Amino acid sequence: MTTPRLGFFSRLLEDAPAADRYRFGLEQIQHAERSGFASAWVAQHHFGAHEGGLPSPLVFLAAAAERTSRVGLGTAVLTLPIEDPVRAAEDAAVLDALSGGRLQLGVASGGTPGSFAAFGKDAADRAALHAEHLDVFRSTLRGDGVRGTESVAYPPAGDLADRIWQATFSPAGGARAGAAGDGLLLSRTQPRTPEAPDATIGDIQQPIVDAYLDALPEGAAPRILASRTAFVVDPDRRDEAFALAERGLRAVAAQLIGAYAADLPLAELIRLSDTHIGTVDEVVASLAADPIIAQATDVTFQVHSVAATHELTLRSIELLGTQVAPRLGWATGPDAADDLRDHHRAAARKEYA
Repeated sequence: MTTPRLGFFSRLLEDAPAADRYRFGLEQIQHAERSGFASAWVAQHHFGAHEGGLPSPLVFLAAAAERTSRVGLGTAVLTLPIEDPVRAAEDAAVLDALSGGRLQLGVASGGTPGSFAAFGKDAADRAALHAEHLDVFRSTLRGDGVRGTESVAYPPAGDLADRIWQATFSPAGGARAGAAGDGLLLSRTQPRTPEAPDATIGDIQQPIVDAYLDALPEGAAPRILASRTAFVVDPDRRDEAFALAERGLRAVAAQLIGAYAADLPLAELIRLSDTHIGTVDEVVASLAADPIIAQATDVTFQVHSVAATHELTLRSIELLGTQVAPRLGWATGPDAADDLRDHHRAAARKEYA
């Protein structure tokens, strides 16, 4: 068992213009810091509002850095195959300097193939591009000569290369992250297969965690972040919460599994999307049963795919930080934020031996 640090994950999906979405997201990160969260993460999505509409997470996090003082600030994720890795490393180094060393860098090969063509890339090449760009990104952060030249990126990135996390859906990806000594980012949910329609998120993600830990170099401190969906409300708003969940989850399910999602009961949609919803007591009980969280160093929460209002999102953040996390024994507050920043320097923990 570990003591995970509490994190917040914003998807910027409110039904509002871009400027308001970004303002809401910044307010949510500020509220998360006030509520004891150790980290705040944002996703990158190009060309459209329906997935989050934030193509420039480092720009957004620079604004968040100005409005906060201690919370860790993470990308979840940068889509490296369609980024210039040198420029991405430079921007990351500037942000890390501005934020006082609070940046965490989640990266991945990208889950939206349609975005690649606009950047002159073929989605079929994304695995090879990701490996190549990650190597350049990492070496640039470390201060090596850029692409075989004597040019060294400025500003110096210090130990930022040791704060890279890799997102993956597979044991092979977990092994790659572990072998590199990087952190592991796990998704909030993963599709069930026809062969195992009743599999739990633990059944699906345990092989990824095992592969990561097996590949981790001796002496390296594991970093495992489990993203989860949670929407916590006061008892008098419970019915409203489930109505919002039904609207959001049914829309997402229709996209993912087709028209028959309209006939599924809400309880099945909640199960299939691994959503934790309800009062503090209900969410504490459902999260306590998640075996992956018990092995994670960090657990981050988003409201998506529940169609929550900004007001209720702020309240959910507050309840997670002040009531849910303490009851589950999770690490919160300034010490947890400092521990995240310095975790990569720690010796391997005995519970992972």
